[in-house]
Amino acid sequence: MGVTYKYFGAPNGATAARVPISMRPEELGGDELGMGGMFTKIKPETMAAMVLTGIEGIPLHKVPPLELVVLHPDYAVVKLPMTVVDPLRGIGEESVGAAAFIWSTVPDRGGPRDAFAVYQLLHEWQDFSHRLHEAGHQAYCLVWP
Repeated sequence: MGVTYKYFGAPNGATAARVPISMRPEELGGDELGMGGMFTKIKPETMAAMVLTGIEGIPLHKVPPLELVVLHPDYAVVKLPMTVVDPLRGIGEESVGAAAFIWSTVPDRGGPRDAFAVYQLLHEWQDFSHRLHEAGHQAYCLVWP
């Protein structure tokens, strides 16, 4: 089954910390978390590394760590740095395509990913980053097994 990640926007860490208390993870979906949250199997660390190395050209060892907001035996909430979310808003199709190709060649536990699937994922993230910006929210991720 594996771990599930739910990315969502919140105005601050206190609001983000209350999200898991108010809802059970299996009930999350749609817009309950605001900002049209996204379910994915992509780890927040992987997303941060992909954006910062693939789009911003930052060496992997300089990717900042995620900020832990809540650590509970049943779940965790982490905050993604705005340096991971903001770069997606300003890039065009060429940069999205190049980043997707680069990421598709990096082997992970499941082997290289299809470049088009990564391209679609990046577009979802780009839309998500626009929604966060428009609402003045920061990006958070709810993690549960």
